[in-house]
Amino acid sequence: MENLEQNNKVATAANAMHDTRREIQIHRVYRHFKGDYYLVEDMANDCETEESMVVYRKLYGDGSLWIRPLANFLSEVDHDKYPEIKQRYRFELQDIKSVRD
Repeated sequence: MENLEQNNKVATAANAMHDTRREIQIHRVYRHFKGDYYLVEDMANDCETEESMVVYRKLYGDGSLWIRPLANFLSEVDHDKYPEIKQRYRFELQDIKSVRD
């Protein structure tokens, strides 16, 4: 029940920030606009500010865990700073097909 409440909070926060109604999907792979891939492990809250944070794992190198504010994770790429980038959002969900299908 607690997990469901947490997921609902995340969806609500995402919906409030973006007209596109983007939501974080736990245990799914996202591509960063600079090209690398990450697995979203979970959501967490900052103990002092209660800000929603995304917990994600690098799918390269040492596979370390990282955290980033939800608003930042869902933000659009600054195309003034990165005009060559075609991806719209900082992190975008990937549809990875099984090799067995």
